Amino acid sequence: MALLKDNSLLQFVEGSIGKEISIYRRNGQVIVAKKRGKSNKKPTEKQLEARYKMRVAAAYAKVMMADPEIKAYYQSLAGPGQNAYNMAVKDAFHSPEVQAAQLEETTVVVRSKDEFRVAEVEVCVFDAAGSLQERGKAVMARNGVDWYYKANSLPPAGKIKIQVFDLPGNATLKEIDLPETQS
Repeated sequence: MALLKDNSLLQFVEGSIGKEISIYRRNGQVIVAKKRGKSNKKPTEKQLEARYKMRVAAAYAKVMMADPEIKAYYQSLAGPGQNAYNMAVKDAFHSPEVQAAQLEETTVVVRSKDEFRVAEVEVCVFDAAGSLQERGKAVMARNGVDWYYKANSLPPAGKIKIQVFDLPGNATLKEIDLPETQS
């Protein structure tokens, strides 16, 4: 790959020269590179998975670009040489992270983060037999990282399932086992 500077011959040229050279522009610079050909190797399972994930992320980004508010949000996060579409694809590629989940009496406190933003946190409370007792959405705290869910009651030996969603809908699940007796 070569970067061209002050070359009047290729200044207005873009595309391919035969099957050997590609000329394109990126960030205002003219780049000349060897043209890549199609591989003869069969793709691995990981490559197929990555291709599928990229198709899904691209489809998400395309839909998000139709919403002016979300497009403006992603554009505000774009750096040099990036655009809102790039940021939407990047967001769709990564799931949110649950950093911590703890109980404060009957309140479930979830600390989560995402490279862009966590859109929603859902909490489900199950009894010892595995029956759903209650379900609801947590409320974001002022710090923008913690989410609070006030449960009606926490059954002994039960379980709490927490699902954290980001803007593209990627989800991360965290489970908390409740103690046999409540103190």
